[in-house]
Amino acid sequence: EDGGPAGLPVTVIGEGLDFLLCIQLCPLLSGSTCTCSLGMSFYIIFFVFSLQLCIMKDELEEAELILHDALRLAFKSDNKKAITYTYDLAEKLFKATMSYLLGGGLQQEDNAIIEISLKLASIYAAQNRQELALAGYEFCISTLEEKIEREKELAEDILSAEEKANTHLLLGMCLDSCARYLLFSEQPSRAQGMYERAVRISEEILGDHHPQTVVLLSDLATTLDAQGRFDEAYACAQRAAELARRGEHPELHVLLRNLAAILTHREQYAQAKAVYQEALQRAERKRDEVSVQHIREELAELSRKRSPPT
Repeated sequence: EDGGPAGLPVTVIGEGLDFLLCIQLCPLLSGSTCTCSLGMSFYIIFFVFSLQLCIMKDELEEAELILHDALRLAFKSDNKKAITYTYDLAEKLFKATMSYLLGGGLQQEDNAIIEISLKLASIYAAQNRQELALAGYEFCISTLEEKIEREKELAEDILSAEEKANTHLLLGMCLDSCARYLLFSEQPSRAQGMYERAVRISEEILGDHHPQTVVLLSDLATTLDAQGRFDEAYACAQRAAELARRGEHPELHVLLRNLAAILTHREQYAQAKAVYQEALQRAERKRDEVSVQHIREELAELSRKRSPPT
C-alpha cells in the first residue's frame, strides 16, 4: 500500500465483484489506461467504486461520507464523466435512503425525509434538471410550511421549542437552497422573496449576528444587485459586512468581495477598490486560492473601468 491524498491508503482492487466494478468504472479515466495508477483519476475511481459498493451493501451512511470525497475530487480534476457518474450514484443513494426510512415508519413530513428530499433537489439543481429541482424544492418548502402551521399551537410537553426551531431552520435551509438555484437560473426576483424569508427565520431563531444570518443577508444583496437595485443591494451588503466584522466571520473576505462588486455597479470605483484590496488581503491570509484569483481578476476589471481607452 502507498499513501494517497489525505493519507488515503491505496488498495489493489482484486477479483470477482470488485474487479467487475473496476472495469465498469474505467471509462471515468477519460483517456487514461486501466492501470489504476496513483494519479487523480485513480482516486476518483477509488471513491466512486467504494460509493457504489456501499450502496449495493446498503451501507448508506458510509456511502454518503464517500460521496462528498468523490465529488470533491471529480470537481477538482474537472473530470466531467466522473462528475456525472457520481451524481447518478448520489441520486440512487438518496432514493435508497429515503425508501429505507419510509419503510421503517417515518412519515413524508418528518425532518429526516425532508433533508434527503432537499439533497435530491440539490443534485437535480447541480445537473440543471430544472423541472425536477424546482418540484423537489417546492415539496420541501410546502411540506414544512404545512407542518409548521399545524404544530405551532402544540404544547411544550408534546413538541419542544427546540424541535419547532429545528423545523423552522430546516425551512430556512430549503428556502436558501432554492433561492440559490433560482438566482443561478436568472430568476432573481423569485430568489429575493425566498432569501427575505430565510433571513427572517435566521434572525428569529439564531439572531442578527449569527454567521448564517450574515451570509443570507449578503446573498439577499446579490439578488437585489442582479435586478439593478443597487442602493438596496448596497444597504444589505454593507450591513452584512459590518455584522461579519463584529463577529469575526470566517468568510468575511467573501462578503467584502460581494460588497465591492456592488460598489462597482454603483460606479463608486475608489471605494470598491479599497474594499477589494481588504478582501484580497484577508483571502490571502485564509489561503483561499479560489477567492484570491477571483478578487484579482475583478480588481483588474475595475482598473479597466476606471481607465477607459481614449
